[in-house]
Amino acid sequence: MKEFLHGTRQAVLVTVVLMLICGLLFPCLLTGLSSVIFPHQAGGSLITVNGMAVGAEHVGQEFTQDCYMWSRPSAYHYNVYTESEDGRKYYNDGTEFGGLASGSNNYAPSNPALVERVEADMEAFLEKNPEIKREDIPTDLLTASGSGLDPHISPASAQIQLPRIAQASGLSEESLQEIVKRNTAGKLLGVFGEETVNVLKVNIEIAQAMGTL
Repeated sequence: MKEFLHGTRQAVLVTVVLMLICGLLFPCLLTGLSSVIFPHQAGGSLITVNGMAVGAEHVGQEFTQDCYMWSRPSAYHYNVYTESEDGRKYYNDGTEFGGLASGSNNYAPSNPALVERVEADMEAFLEKNPEIKREDIPTDLLTASGSGLDPHISPASAQIQLPRIAQASGLSEESLQEIVKRNTAGKLLGVFGEETVNVLKVNIEIAQAMGTL
């Protein structure tokens, strides 16, 4: 019994000490260091305009107006929804809010629902961009990310939207080119990954140029 109590006391003591170190001290240390060394990232990489937060740099948003650049498809519409008078929540396309903040449908390539969704998105894009051919639409404008919150598209996907945006916004394609260029990130260390365009940052600058933000 004495040995049992001794062993139990040691187990409880080790558990409490490790809980304090790993569950409290270490997270607090990392939080403090990150706040000092990387304050922007530690704060959620928020983007502010006129002192007001309008989004996060690494979280996409759903844009549907012709004057803005469109993001990749999202199974959960980038968690953007509206609430009706009866308290029910709906996505921008009128479908009922799924109650999920992120994710994807995880359709297999053989799933007819995937083909149906891609075809619908393709037709919607072609309707608003009639000068574009089906085969010229970049792949990332028809494929959703795993999280459904990807804020980036490829430079090709950005360029192909500029004629529509210019016509709807009244901005010149040259000025839009400059906006896209300012918000294009290169490969990591010049080697890893691909060039990406941050849709949210582009649309913030478009809104500012139009005088709506």
